[in-house]
Amino acid sequence: MSLELAVAAAMFLGVVVYAVLGGADFGSGFFDLTAGGSRRGAELRTLVDHSIGPVWEANHVWLIYVLVIWWTGFPESFAAAMSTLVLPLLLALLGIVLRGASFAFRKYSETLGQARLLGVTFAVSSILTPFFLGTVAGAIASGRVPVEGVGDRWSSWVNPTSLFGGVIAVGTCAFLAGVFLTADAERSGRGRLAGELRTRTLVVGLATGAVVFAALVPILHDAPVLGDGLLGRAAPLVVLSAVAGTTTLLLLVRRRYRPARWAAALAVASVVSGWGVAQYPWLLVDQVTIVDAAGASATLWGLLVAVGLAAVVVVPPLAYLLRLTQTEAWTRH
Repeated sequence: MSLELAVAAAMFLGVVVYAVLGGADFGSGFFDLTAGGSRRGAELRTLVDHSIGPVWEANHVWLIYVLVIWWTGFPESFAAAMSTLVLPLLLALLGIVLRGASFAFRKYSETLGQARLLGVTFAVSSILTPFFLGTVAGAIASGRVPVEGVGDRWSSWVNPTSLFGGVIAVGTCAFLAGVFLTADAERSGRGRLAGELRTRTLVVGLATGAVVFAALVPILHDAPVLGDGLLGRAAPLVVLSAVAGTTTLLLLVRRRYRPARWAAALAVASVVSGWGVAQYPWLLVDQVTIVDAAGASATLWGLLVAVGLAAVVVVPPLAYLLRLTQTEAWTRH
């Protein structure tokens, strides 16, 4: 494996982890938004607060990790993407900020009206943020981000591949969150709530799966490089995602919620990994390859050293935090 490919693989690993862990947090906004009125939805919203409260901020570490490697290791392509896709990126950033602020302040609202406003802001931002991030991925994968950074500010992300990418991102986040929340509800002794979440998650999973496979048709015409890759070298990952997603649905039907979490995470990780493999060797499709976009060798080596240090210093505490929040005592707290 070349030095450039090693750095790109380390960066894309961060994308996969953020999609799984951050995606589950974003998806909780869908269930918060559709929980019902103040009285009817109180139990579900309390579960959302307890489930993502300890980790929602920590998961953004992976987004920072990806951005730092991208702008340091592949600066020209980073500048091109930031210039062409400034609108969806700014909207995604706005969503992250509003989501975090409203989630934190909702707990300290003085009136029911304030709590409702902040709750709606949290939920809507949680849905819009992955949508815009998905449109960014679609713009890059469809070859609409020229390396000169002069791509069209609107058509680059308002196109079939980008819009399908946004919808798929929202659906996979909601599906992940539904599986995780169902398991949390069952573990904390909320059997009725677990049953309701189970039904809704099954519906979301079936709908998202249908959208994923329906999207292959327009993608083949609008993003031929990506489409050919998905049907070629990335086909095993597409199949793995389908198998893992089906397994998740079956586990939910059988009310085996804990193993369903692992199957759901594998399904999402496979989808994201399939996108990366299908796009290889392009960093910006049809514009610049990973090797050609890479910076100086000394910079790339420094990044790999930093990644190694992060694996030792950052990953264990994050893993322990996730493990701690999944214990019986914490869930019942």
